[in-house]
Amino acid sequence: MAIASFNDLLNEARQQPDSQRLLFVFTRAELPDHPSVEQRLHFKEGKGGVLIPMLCVDKALEGLSNMKDLREESKATGVEWNIVFVAAMTDQGFELAERPLDRMVEAINVGNIDSYLAFDQDGEIVSFQ
Repeated sequence: MAIASFNDLLNEARQQPDSQRLLFVFTRAELPDHPSVEQRLHFKEGKGGVLIPMLCVDKALEGLSNMKDLREESKATGVEWNIVFVAAMTDQGFELAERPLDRMVEAINVGNIDSYLAFDQDGEIVSFQ
């Protein structure tokens, strides 16, 4: 199944033989250090910039219903975000999710995002060029 939305991801994860835990890294788009005029213009148009990890969390599927609820829950943190990166792992409890979350943050910091799904705040898949 091709995953085109956050709901597709939830449905696919629920169909797995082993219970799944989803790992989330919420990022915010910012201008890079010393941006050019062109970079500033693109950023003002809502394009470009760099994605900075702002918050990470793991959640069992039972605690997830849809992107709207996840977005509302994230608002309680006071952290603003644009794109959330998601990975799945077999649910072995939250204690074992810390290391994979750390690796996700490190990967995103260096631009190695191909292994993760990315969604906007509406739950639509985001692709990067």
